[in-house]
Amino acid sequence: MKSVSSRLSIAEKVGYGFGDFASNLYWQMFSIFIAKYYTDVFLLSAAQMGTMMFVTRFGDAFIDPVIGAVADRTHTRWGHFRPYLLWMCLPMAAAAVLAFTVPHLAGNAKVVYAYVTLSLMMLTYSAINIPYSGLLGVLTPSSAERTSVCSYRFVMALLPVFIIVNSALPLARYFGGSENSPRGWQANMILYAALAVVLYIVTFAMTRERVQPQPRAEGSFRSDLQDLKRNRPWLVLCAVGVAALTFSNIRNTVAIYYFQNVVPHGGGYFGPVMTSGALAFIVGVMATSPLSRRFGKRNLYIAAMGSAGLFCIGFYFVPPADITLVWIVQTLISLCAAPTAPLVWAMYADTADFSEWKNGRRATGLVFSAASFAQKFGWAVGGAGTGYLLSFFGYLPNIAQSARTVHGIIMMSSLIPAIGALVAVIALLFYEIDEPMVRRMGHELDLRRRAAASDSQPAH
Repeated sequence: MKSVSSRLSIAEKVGYGFGDFASNLYWQMFSIFIAKYYTDVFLLSAAQMGTMMFVTRFGDAFIDPVIGAVADRTHTRWGHFRPYLLWMCLPMAAAAVLAFTVPHLAGNAKVVYAYVTLSLMMLTYSAINIPYSGLLGVLTPSSAERTSVCSYRFVMALLPVFIIVNSALPLARYFGGSENSPRGWQANMILYAALAVVLYIVTFAMTRERVQPQPRAEGSFRSDLQDLKRNRPWLVLCAVGVAALTFSNIRNTVAIYYFQNVVPHGGGYFGPVMTSGALAFIVGVMATSPLSRRFGKRNLYIAAMGSAGLFCIGFYFVPPADITLVWIVQTLISLCAAPTAPLVWAMYADTADFSEWKNGRRATGLVFSAASFAQKFGWAVGGAGTGYLLSFFGYLPNIAQSARTVHGIIMMSSLIPAIGALVAVIALLFYEIDEPMVRRMGHELDLRRRAAASDSQPAH
C-alpha cells in the first residue's frame, strides 16, 4: 500500500475553497442581513426575531453531532464526506429560498412559517457544511498543509462578502422597488443559491479524500461521544467557538443598523466599509500560514482575538460622525480577527488527530460537527442577543431611532462583542496542543498507518 501523500496542489486547495465560497453565499446573508430581513422585511418584532434565532439555532446545534457521526459512517466510492456536496446542494438552495420568501399569511401562521423555514434552512446547511468541514481532515495528514488549505479556504470564503454587501440592497431595490421589498429579497436568494449549487459541484470534482481511519476506528456512536468527552482540546475549542461566533455575529448583524441609524447619512457607506473590512480580512488570512509557523496556532489566535477585542473597545469612543475614523477602526478589527477563522478550523483538524492518537479511533465528521455546533450555539446567542438588545433599546423598523436606541446600537458594535472576544482568549489559554505535540502526533500516526497498511498486505 502506498504511503499517504501530504502535499496538495494549489488547484485542489482552491477547489476546496470554492466550497466555502458557496457556504458563505448563505452564511454572509444570514449573518449580515438576516436580522434586518426579519425586522424590516418579514416584519417580526425585534423580540420575536431574537426568540426565533435562539430557539431554531440552539435546537439545530444538537443535530450537528448526529450528522457528523452519520458522515463518518458513510461509505461510497467517492469517500465519506464528498458525496454530501452533491446530495445536499439542491435541498440547501430550496430551503434558503423558502426562508427568504415572505408568505401571504398573518399573525401566528406567519410566525410559524418563519420558524419552520429557518429551521429547515439551518438543518440543510448543517447537512452539507459539516461533511464539507470534515473533508478538510481527510484531504491530507499534514497539519501544516491543512493550515495552508484553511488560508485558501478563508480567502475564498471572504469573496461572497464583496458580493453580498455591495449587491444585496441594490438587487432588492432592482427586483422589488425598495430595499425592504419581499420580492427583492427572494430574488436575491434565488441568484445566490443557484451560484452556490454550481460551486459545491466544482468542489466535489476538484478534491479527493486521502486519510482513511484505521480499521479499529469503527465503533458505536456512544463510543465516539465518549472519546470526545475525553478530548480536552476539543472541549476547549467548543468554548472558544461559541465565544468567537458570539463576537462576530453581534458585530456583523448590527453593522447595517449602525450605518443606517447611527452614522449621519451613513447608509451609502455600509458597502464600502464592509468591503474594506473584507479586504483586510483577506490580508490577515493570507498572513496566517507563515505567522502560525512562526508563533504557533494557539499563540497567534490569542494575539489576534485579543487585538480585535481591544479595537472593539476603542470603537465605542469613536464619534459616528467621523466616518474616516469609523472606517479605519472597523478595518483594523477585521484585520486582527482574520487569522482566528482559519486557525480554529486547523485546530479542529488537530483535535481529530489527537483523538486518534490517544484512543486509536478517528471520528473526523463528529469532531468537525463540534465546529458547526459552536457556530450554531454562538450564532444562537449572538442572534438572540441582537434581537433582545434591539428590543431592549427600543428599536422600531423604518423610523428615526431615539437617542437611547442609537447609544444601544453603538454598544452592540463595540463593548458588547468585545466580551465575546475576551472569553475566547481566556478559554484558549487551556488549549494544550502546541506545535511540538502536533509534530509528535503526526509522526506517530504516520508510523501506525504504515504498520496497519503492512499488516493488511497478503503474504507472499
